[in-house]
Amino acid sequence: MQPFVVGLGGTLRASSSSETALRIALDAAEAAGARTELFGADYLARLPMYDPERPARVSGRRLVEALRAADGVIVSSPGYHGSVSGLVKNALDYAEELRDDVRPYLTGRAVGCVTTAYGWQAAVTTLQALRTIVHALRGWPTPLGAAINSAESRLGPGGADARVTAQLRTVGLEVCGQGGVPRPAGVRGAHQNAASDTDTVLRMF
Repeated sequence: MQPFVVGLGGTLRASSSSETALRIALDAAEAAGARTELFGADYLARLPMYDPERPARVSGRRLVEALRAADGVIVSSPGYHGSVSGLVKNALDYAEELRDDVRPYLTGRAVGCVTTAYGWQAAVTTLQALRTIVHALRGWPTPLGAAINSAESRLGPGGADARVTAQLRTVGLEVCGQGGVPRPAGVRGAHQNAASDTDTVLRMF
């Protein structure tokens, strides 16, 4: 079966680093055989603040139904004051609509976590916060979470440098790997090249 991977994240700034990172990870998942759907900042900004006392409005139904159908999810957030942005957190709160499903919340889904910030401290603390949210939603964070320091790495409209691209592609591939998608031979090298960067990030925890 072709898995379905949902990506959500970004900021209201045009060509933001967090949305660029999300697109790179989603492209890797698609190259591995997944069907993907992106919920970027333009969509997320139109979502009303989630109200658990009322069913999701029409504007939020598309996201809810996509998460319900998803086999995997990739979330990309900027680091705002040491944690995820309100835009991304509000979108994730809509997963509450799945509480009574056979697979409640994000149960059984691999979730790739990506964060961007101008400095390591904000990037890493935001990644930790995002992983905690995913656990609370009963999802399975992928082994690699990409914490990107935009003060040191290029990430913008023109793409990203090779090291960051390898990390983001690995996140996308790991989301697919959880769903049983074989890794294309041409992509395996990127996963291997990311190993040293993975070790660097993990040592920071």
